[in-house]
Order: sequence, then structure tokens, then C-alpha cells
Amino acid sequence: MKRVSMPSLAVLIAATLLAAGCASNTAKPDKADSTAGKSTAGAVPNKVVQERALQRWDLLIANKTDKAYDYLSPGYRATVTRDDYVKEMKDRPIKWNKVLPYRETCDKPKTCVVDLQVDIAVKMPGISQVVSSVGFVSETWILSGGKWYFLPHASDLTGSK
Repeated sequence: MKRVSMPSLAVLIAATLLAAGCASNTAKPDKADSTAGKSTAGAVPNKVVQERALQRWDLLIANKTDKAYDYLSPGYRATVTRDDYVKEMKDRPIKWNKVLPYRETCDKPKTCVVDLQVDIAVKMPGISQVVSSVGFVSETWILSGGKWYFLPHASDLTGSK
């Protein structure tokens, strides 16, 4: 059996925690809501979706989870209250530090997948210092009522696969 060093184990655990449930964006919903997702004939939504995703992550990084809630799909918001979402997001052991766009794939008119690079910090049990890591998050965004919204996966919500 191969021994795993503590730093390697810490990075593995941090990456697993990141994959188990990250979600956020950047810009103000007011500005994004007035311009993002407006459909025009022949327009490619990639940049609009990327902007919305980054806005949501920026809000999460700034601990403005209550505002990031507005970027969630209408169906999700119909089943999870703002208070419950804020509590669940703030109870996570991960601190998000920075997010960068990686790729947007919009193969369907009302659905895009946004891949993001997320820099995180995690306080690991048994380690005195915070462990920093980089991970990738793949998010599904849907067009509803002329706006793009993040659609959390069931595994993101429950931590299961």
C-alpha cells in the first residue's frame, strides 16, 4: 500500500470538497439583470453566460451569498428559500479566493455549460495552515424568461454523485 503525504492528501481533500459543492458569480444582479440574456437573432450567448457566471462567483467570493441566490434558476428558487441557500453556502469549509473563465459551450439555444477555474483555501483538520488549491467547476446555465440562470445539479445539492 502506497503512503500518501499530508500535503498530497490535503490537496486531494480540498479538490474533492471543491467538486462536492461550489457555486458563485461576480457582477451586480441589477446590471446583469437589465442586460444579460437578452436574446437577439443570431447572437451567441457565450459571453453573456460567462459574464453572469463570473458575477455570481464574485458575489460568493465577497460573501454576498444572498445576492448570488438571484442567479439561481427559477425552479431552484421555488424549492429552496434564500435563507436556506445562504446558510448552506456559508457553512462550507472552503473559502473561494478567485475565479477565472475557462470555457463556455453553448450547444443548445437555451443551455450553456460554463467551465471555471476556482482558487480556493481550505482549513484542513490536523494541519495548522490553510491549504490553497485550484480546481475546475463545470456549471450548467439555462435561459429562462430572457435571462441566464445557474442550474445546480442534484449532486451539488446533496454532495452525492
